[in-house]
Amino acid sequence: MPEYRADWDAFVAGSKNGTFLLHRSYMEYHEDRFTDHSLLFYRKGKLIALLPANEEGQEVQSHGGLTYGGIISDSRMKAPLMLDVFEAMVAYFREQGFRKIIYKTVPHIYHRLPAEEDLYALFRHGAVLYRRDASSVIDMAQHTGYSRQRRWEVKKAKQAGLQVLKSEDYRRFMQIEHELLQERHNKKPVHTAAEVALLASRFPRNIRLYIARAGEAIMAGILIYETATVAHCQYMGATAEGKSVGAMDVLVDHLLQTACAHKKYLNFGISTDQQGQYLNEGLIRNKESYGARTVVHDFYELAL
Repeated sequence: MPEYRADWDAFVAGSKNGTFLLHRSYMEYHEDRFTDHSLLFYRKGKLIALLPANEEGQEVQSHGGLTYGGIISDSRMKAPLMLDVFEAMVAYFREQGFRKIIYKTVPHIYHRLPAEEDLYALFRHGAVLYRRDASSVIDMAQHTGYSRQRRWEVKKAKQAGLQVLKSEDYRRFMQIEHELLQERHNKKPVHTAAEVALLASRFPRNIRLYIARAGEAIMAGILIYETATVAHCQYMGATAEGKSVGAMDVLVDHLLQTACAHKKYLNFGISTDQQGQYLNEGLIRNKESYGARTVVHDFYELAL
């Protein structure tokens, strides 16, 4: 949809629930892996909503390559109009021969204005909640504080004399991340170092890497995806030596006190697997020790 690219990006930028992940230059970094079937909705010649989507056989996903991505709308969107948008969407995909829509909501913490008209429309169309992930989020204005054990660990870690700074050494950081995921889960990161570097070059205000190092050695790193309201920890990783000196504690404290203090929320990401049915209690307990609490991310299946 190259002819609609400028309109799409301008609408996302002015929307109440869109983020930089929904810009075409982010969505298309892995376009070779997905068959795009995104939609633009117009009323009386004016663009009123977007749906980032791809097709997978007889299934529509919104969007398979993104963390979230339901209907994107602006301040003009109201509940009755969203019902009309859903009617048009369902009719269109049904005519195209698709059997169902897998709908990823945009969690409310990313909204600049209330934007849950789509949740009501999903309910009205009989959509079924099939997955619910648990994210650990800190409300920066009402931070409950560290647990007593975490306070002691942060204090101790600061005494290690680590240097905290922004970095563009995505290669070394993603190597640490790769080794951690291989060791713990026999998985690879979703992004390669080259992809992270490419996306950071396209969105320098939104994608930032913070590292803690001793001399020239990286002890730990956190890759931040920053939107209007949220600083999201896209990747977090520490070496064995970094863990021993509390490098991650120093980094998280730096984000909370300095680098991301201006954000409304700090999101550590999910601690669930198996479509939300498995909760990694050790992982979420670690995040909650920094003062994070749960915000859910819902996924729906809408039969056509």
